[in-house]
Amino acid sequence: MKKTVVILMVLLLAVSFVFAGGSSETSKSGKKTYTVGICNFVDDASLNQICENIQDQLSSIAEKKGVEIKIKYDNCNADANVMSQIIANFIADKVDVMVGIATPVAMQMQAATEDNKIPVVFAAVSDPLATGIVASLEAPGANITGTSDFLDTNAVMNLIFALNPGAKKIGLLYDAGQDSSTTAIVTAKDYLKAKGVTVVERMGTTVDEVVLAAKALIADKVDAVFTPSDNTIMTAELSIYEALAAAKIPHYAGADSFALNGAFLGYGVDYANLGRVTGDMVAEILLDGKKPASMPVRTFDNGTATINVETAAAMGYNFDSLAATFAPFCTKVVPITTAESF
Repeated sequence: MKKTVVILMVLLLAVSFVFAGGSSETSKSGKKTYTVGICNFVDDASLNQICENIQDQLSSIAEKKGVEIKIKYDNCNADANVMSQIIANFIADKVDVMVGIATPVAMQMQAATEDNKIPVVFAAVSDPLATGIVASLEAPGANITGTSDFLDTNAVMNLIFALNPGAKKIGLLYDAGQDSSTTAIVTAKDYLKAKGVTVVERMGTTVDEVVLAAKALIADKVDAVFTPSDNTIMTAELSIYEALAAAKIPHYAGADSFALNGAFLGYGVDYANLGRVTGDMVAEILLDGKKPASMPVRTFDNGTATINVETAAAMGYNFDSLAATFAPFCTKVVPITTAESF
């Protein structure tokens, strides 16, 4: 009888282990193994750079720590239904940590893990407070934390007027449905209103709409165009940069990847570094037992201005003179050339 009871207890413990979500396991090589589910929001230069660096960082950490970190990666391509299915698959697979790239994915992961409490680490959420993802930047308060690419909009405005102090009309090009644009656009309007500058707003939600919006700004004869870290415009940049350059209208945007795709200037965080730091945070949860609720959201203030030298040359500007003009207003100024494949 005692033997039967012992056997039953062992079986119950085994069943409990199998059905407990987020449990690490041991691989055939004897290494402790963890699984991380990464969902990217859309295929663009900035977000792809983040994903690649998260994976590289986790691979490096795993090798140093003698563990195995398996990555389940998927891209929902801005489709909410696909996003939900990807997250449901992560839950079914009992991943140890979920990583959500960009605000919409982070919000959906947060909602989907309220009951199962799978830790979530987000990346490139521009305003985690305004979107309600965290209770505070210092203490997120739930099972979610991550990295923010919050944009210093006033810094970009300062660059616009450093190059063209007499600018009288500034275009704002963005997708009103992008959370990353909300606060930045309000800040830009306040800045420009205080300077007595005319603001022209043009919006788009698809590449075709953004192309039409850019053409409208050219017809409006704006002196410059500003875009926040907006994924919709980022995706369309390759389709609009040449027309803006031909019209001698500099496009200032909230990420270096815009410049990679042809924009005159991208300002903001180093997305490769943001990806590495996001990977560090995932590892701290997996290997050090840290809880997202008490892990501060990590922000970046490196103030890098990235100039597309090809676009600048097409507009009649020399990189060295631009660097000298912008240097007092940012940490560093770096050159880049257009890459239409990444």
